Amino acid sequence: MDITQKLSDLRSELHKHNYKYYVLDKPEISDFEFDMMLKELQTLEDQNPELADPNSPTQRVGGQVTKSFTTVAHARRMYSLDNSYSTEDLLDWEKRIVKSLGDVAPEYTCELKYDGASISITYENGKLVRAVTRGDGFQGDDVTTNIKTIKSVPLQLSGSDIPDRLEVRGEIILPISGFQKMNADLIEIGEVPYSNPRNTASGSLKLQDSALVAKRPLECLVYTLIADGSPFASHFESLEKARQLGFKVPSEAKIAKSMGEVIDFIQYWDRHRHELPYETDGIVIKVNNLHFQDELGYTAKAPRWAIAFKYKAEQVSTKLHTITYQVGRTGAITPVANLDPVLLAGTIVKRASLHNADQIAKLDIREGDEVFVEKGGEIIPKIIGVDFSKRHPDMTPVAYITTCPECQSELIRKEGEAQHYCPNYYGCPPQIIGRIQHYISRKAMDIEGLGGETVALLFANNLVKDYADLYELTADQIIPLERMAKKSAENLINGIEKSKEVPFERVLFALGIRYVGETVAKKLAKHYKTIDALASAGVHELTTVDEIGERIATSVISFFANADNQTIINRLKQYGVQLEIRESENPNATNILQGKTFVVSGVFTIYSRDELKKAIEDNGGKVGSSISAKTDYVVAGENMGPAKLDKANKLGIAIISESEFNILLQENP
Repeated sequence: MDITQKLSDLRSELHKHNYKYYVLDKPEISDFEFDMMLKELQTLEDQNPELADPNSPTQRVGGQVTKSFTTVAHARRMYSLDNSYSTEDLLDWEKRIVKSLGDVAPEYTCELKYDGASISITYENGKLVRAVTRGDGFQGDDVTTNIKTIKSVPLQLSGSDIPDRLEVRGEIILPISGFQKMNADLIEIGEVPYSNPRNTASGSLKLQDSALVAKRPLECLVYTLIADGSPFASHFESLEKARQLGFKVPSEAKIAKSMGEVIDFIQYWDRHRHELPYETDGIVIKVNNLHFQDELGYTAKAPRWAIAFKYKAEQVSTKLHTITYQVGRTGAITPVANLDPVLLAGTIVKRASLHNADQIAKLDIREGDEVFVEKGGEIIPKIIGVDFSKRHPDMTPVAYITTCPECQSELIRKEGEAQHYCPNYYGCPPQIIGRIQHYISRKAMDIEGLGGETVALLFANNLVKDYADLYELTADQIIPLERMAKKSAENLINGIEKSKEVPFERVLFALGIRYVGETVAKKLAKHYKTIDALASAGVHELTTVDEIGERIATSVISFFANADNQTIINRLKQYGVQLEIRESENPNATNILQGKTFVVSGVFTIYSRDELKKAIEDNGGKVGSSISAKTDYVVAGENMGPAKLDKANKLGIAIISESEFNILLQENP
């Protein structure tokens, strides 16, 4: 076959499978098959650079660095929307519309109002040519390179009757599950979590390294399609066309024949919006007929034919007594507002994170203020403002601390970072205790009989000052401690001894290297095999490992360059901690499950859950945390959750028992 044709066929096939996976959520091939096809395309493109295509599926992985984002004028202004907060507002809006249209009552399109970052994407002859942020509505930043990494954004349009020039507008959002996973990963490596999905999505678009954007689970939800010549009669029809062309258009959009049906739609989603996979803060109502939209036109800032109904977030006011400061295990300083206890969304709230010095300055918060609190994403309490009418004139602005509240070291703040840090890595008590607590945690060394409070107790009694000291403890040292008896002391010592059997990848995670989470630790351990090989690696070599970027590589090198860390690691070696992969751990390992993703749920008799997961990974499979269209099998034990069972059945995923899993291992690939 001609190489040009081969490239064209591969690109078309990959575009098709990408659409089925990320837009329709109905994959036809496994991740492994997709990856192999993509790898073949990448090889052919490398061998034939003259046949490169800027919209090739290989461009989605990112890698281009944008030092500054070019400002681009919008071909058509991106207007704001007028907001409404009551049915009275909507009825008044409808009266104005009916009057303007000559007493004609139109039908409406109702859509969920996605809480993300607005984007305008232009296509010419079916190919993506530019993506621009909303900016001030008249002009925005060119973020084309970053947008191309988002899997639900088609690089090449599909279907028939594709307009020569097309502009789509949508919202770049971060699904709640993806946001929670990103925050869990940050907490795992000792970093400060992101405040909310919307700001994280918006900030992602302005990252200079598109490879970092590619790693974030962003999605693009389209709400407007604009084509030359207006080939559509209604807005709803244009949404249907957008789906046909390959865009992700949420299925919740609905035509309402009257304002009564609009209100029914609003009330329904007020009850059910928390079941959605992404954040929404309201409903957008648009006159459906595009001819009527033209007649109604625009005010100075908004279309007359559309309005947003905003849901009221549950909000309370309470008094802020004091601002205190927490020190994390990496030295990050987090200011915390201590509040009068108040009931909010079903729970008593006493404290709220203020994130950083910039947030305090932005809100102009002062101790003694009456503040407004709501739950971000209905989960995390946050202060959204101050009741200035109740502020006493004697209250002074907050002077952010300059020294560590625990060890009095001078704080540092690196250029481009919002967080202040305590640099006293080896002398600041919360950092020392935090690192040891991380070392003993369940996903790390999982030391039975040793909890976070006991670690603090051991440190306070000068029995440990780093995690290597744990291996020198004796039962006689522990028994005199508060709430300790002979049996609990013996259990603790036995748990520490048993931790010497924990495999290398978990030990590497336990060391607490900044940015090295559970997944990264596993990749580094499998690649380098031993701690010594990893310790001697350079930046360039490290960045060749899958998912290891320069930030992680620099952190790893910095960790091993430190003399104190070298001493601790040498001590761990002497105590018998596993600092290299034991190749004999599973001599029967195979690749029989390559390309297959499993979810494990329930209680098992043949295996423990961890043994089952290890068997999957040892044989080339991947263990997923939740059931999705990407899941190939659910291995179900007793007491499998009904919600998981229902989801697996709805998606048509094979549900197998432990015994059937064993049979699967014995089959040929």
